[in-house]
Amino acid sequence: MIIPSPHHVEPRPGAFPLHPGRRISCAPGAERAGELLAGYLGLRGANGSAPSIWLELASRGPGPEGYQLDIRPQQVHLTATTETGLLHGVQTLRSLVSGNRLPCLRIRDAPRLPWRGVLLDVARHHMPLEFLHQFVDVMALHKLNVLHLHLTDDQGWRMEIAGWPRLVDVGAWRPESMIGPAGSGEFDGMPHGGYYTQAELRELVRCAAARGVMIVPEIEMPGHVRAALAAYPELGNFPERRLQVWTSWGISEDILGVHDTALAFCRDVLRQVANVFPAPYVHIGGDECPTTQWSNAPSALARAAELGFDDPGRLHGWFLGQMADTLRELGRTAVCWAETGQHAGGMPAGTVVTAWRDAAHGASAIADGHQVIMAPHRSTYLDYRPEEPAGHSGIVTTVADVYGFDPLAGGLPVAAGSRPGVLGAQAQLWTELAPTPDHVRRLAFPRLCAFADTAWRTTAPDYDEFRRRLAVHMDLLDALNALPTTCAETTP
Repeated sequence: MIIPSPHHVEPRPGAFPLHPGRRISCAPGAERAGELLAGYLGLRGANGSAPSIWLELASRGPGPEGYQLDIRPQQVHLTATTETGLLHGVQTLRSLVSGNRLPCLRIRDAPRLPWRGVLLDVARHHMPLEFLHQFVDVMALHKLNVLHLHLTDDQGWRMEIAGWPRLVDVGAWRPESMIGPAGSGEFDGMPHGGYYTQAELRELVRCAAARGVMIVPEIEMPGHVRAALAAYPELGNFPERRLQVWTSWGISEDILGVHDTALAFCRDVLRQVANVFPAPYVHIGGDECPTTQWSNAPSALARAAELGFDDPGRLHGWFLGQMADTLRELGRTAVCWAETGQHAGGMPAGTVVTAWRDAAHGASAIADGHQVIMAPHRSTYLDYRPEEPAGHSGIVTTVADVYGFDPLAGGLPVAAGSRPGVLGAQAQLWTELAPTPDHVRRLAFPRLCAFADTAWRTTAPDYDEFRRRLAVHMDLLDALNALPTTCAETTP
């Protein structure tokens, strides 16, 4: 009765009692997983006696993230071919504990998708560092392995960048926030802001890695940059214009310039980001970028002429290509949002595409040779729920909608190596209307549980069976203080 559902479970009679006399022992390479398990179960390492719980790396197993778990009345044996697999097995053990007992069983388990992500938007509303650490731990419980951290946007810049102090002195703060959806015209009159130091983010990365979670940072460009332009107007198309950090939601027409100063800034930021986040991917946004200013700014028109573009809109694809090249030099792969009517020039070759409009965009990107993260908004945007003020044309995404989402619908292939295909799936937690951790928790649960099951499971979906598991799982989340004070479930 756990989430996500294991691939193969063989129940056995009896139980393994947990008590202070139990000991955990780890073979070489399993130490970090054993330490994590000991913390969850309140146990200690073996002290010379025969271990009660044994973790080890094996030469064979069910894939790079897979694990095998054998629970008998006197011993627990967890094996995997990688540390990541062991960490997933640890989370299964964590989920199985009931009344200081583990049920006897045998599990052989592995996911169907390598990228099982969650986007958390900390740009629209800054979230406390303590909450980020807790959120990573709850992600790990659900075997979600990528935290896509949306660090910058029009409404705030949240990461300290050496040599650019105004990004956090100015860009991390706004005088007020819009109440309700974009265009409401109402504001709360309350200043909001905050940012993370590079040291704080490195520690978050370390703690996430110890749980098998990779953090992929997002630095939005060339649009959604009003906060950066408020800090450094010279990065824009009209340096003489003084802007404030945006207090509205929606899409701002203020975008980065394509002149050398702006390009040098972006490259410096990406170098520092890559130095903090060791993940092989960096998300550079690329979406919702009006190009009106490039059609009027002398510097943009000059760049277009230099490149032989008769349409300044083509600078969009060129700009993303420049940043993708920078990341490639840093040993990273660029990730971009897919857009309807992508500007001429298309998505740079080799970039990973996050398909958020619909599944057809993902299939099209695969046909064009890209690896794709499936994130269609009607199935994965967890800010679409009836309890919140209408902000997205009245769209509601229920638990059943999320559970019924199939990232591989239509027979799409799973990406392997550098070959095109579905790299994974991702749920989104946008925070325009979620100013506190409690709001985020209420958006996340229980629908994030449904997403975790969908992204991991290899068996046929069974919604009624999932609901039975969910009822038990919500008690676990409540015990872990992962739920908000009140957690009204969306319509199933």
